[in-house]
Amino acid sequence: MRCPKCACQDDKVIDSRASREGATIRRRRECAGCGHRFTTYEEIEKQAGLLVLKRDGRHEEFSREKLLSGLQKACQKRPVTPEAIEALADRIYSDIAASHEREVPYREIGERVMRALRALDKVAFVRYASIYRRFEEADEFVSEVKKLEKPHDTLTQRLPGV
Repeated sequence: MRCPKCACQDDKVIDSRASREGATIRRRRECAGCGHRFTTYEEIEKQAGLLVLKRDGRHEEFSREKLLSGLQKACQKRPVTPEAIEALADRIYSDIAASHEREVPYREIGERVMRALRALDKVAFVRYASIYRRFEEADEFVSEVKKLEKPHDTLTQRLPGV
C-alpha cells in the first residue's frame, strides 16, 4: 500500500478486523516513512465480469459503489442511517450476484432497489422511482405516491389537491 501522505510503500499493519458482517477486512496501517496512519479495506471480488445490460443496449460492469451512491442520494436528508444504507447495498449486490452469472438487465436492479427502498423509507422510494422511471409529468409522480397510500388507513394523510 502506498501512504496517502508521502507515497512511501513501506507500512505495517497495526490492527485488522472483519467489517460488513465478514465481507471485508478493515486494516489500520502506519507508514514506516512518515508515521501517518490510514485505513484500507480488503474484500473478495464477487462475480468478476457481471455486466449490466443498460437501457440503450450498452453493457457496463456491475458496481456496488454505483448502487450505493444511488441509495445514498435517494436517502439523503432522510432518517436512514449510513449503516442501513450500506447493509441494503450489500444485500442487493449479493442477491443479484448470486442470481445472475454473466448479465443482469437494468430493470431487475432498479426493481430490487425500489422494493427495498419502499420497505425502508417511502420518500427515498419516491425519489429513486422518479429518476429510475423518468417521470415526465406531475401526474405520473402523483400516481406513484397514491400507490403508497394504504386503503382504509386513517393515518395516511392525503396530499393537497389529490
